[in-house]
Amino acid sequence: MTITEQHIRDTLTAYLDQRPEDKDSLSVLLPVLDEVGGHIVGRGEYRGHVTAGALLLRPDGRILLVEHKALGKWLFPGGHLEDEDETLMLAALRELAEETGIDPGLVTPVSPIPLHIDVHPIPANPAKGEPDHQHFDFRFLFRTDAQVSALQAEEVLAYTWQFADTLTGEPLRSRLLAVPML
Repeated sequence: MTITEQHIRDTLTAYLDQRPEDKDSLSVLLPVLDEVGGHIVGRGEYRGHVTAGALLLRPDGRILLVEHKALGKWLFPGGHLEDEDETLMLAALRELAEETGIDPGLVTPVSPIPLHIDVHPIPANPAKGEPDHQHFDFRFLFRTDAQVSALQAEEVLAYTWQFADTLTGEPLRSRLLAVPML
């Protein structure tokens, strides 16, 4: 079952109900969603498309980052939506498992509402025929005490567990630091 436009709208509404201060930073998302509707889930929509990310937190307060091969950056696990994804949170969990080999059964979602929605530019990729575009990354918080078991070599070069206070991006850094440790 493909993720629907309504699911994206409902998730966005629930997020903004919890985090109204993010309305301005997400102002670019709503016009694209209004214009392209359900096509916002497809990676071929170059006005921007939705992606799903996993913020994986260990009991010691460290968060998982992976070195993304194509972008040459350290990022949270995540990526494009697939036709079989039923929800944005399950898409984030699938991407986490694909990129790290961590069994989804060893991961606990904290909330069905994202901890953060990030809008960021993606540079053109002439090899794939992709112009520059935006990702609307719905980032969900998960907990685990599992270890990375197998990296997806086509997309991920390495991984690291970093303490949240070493992250620089706000408001995500502050939100992660505010998560109670178990």
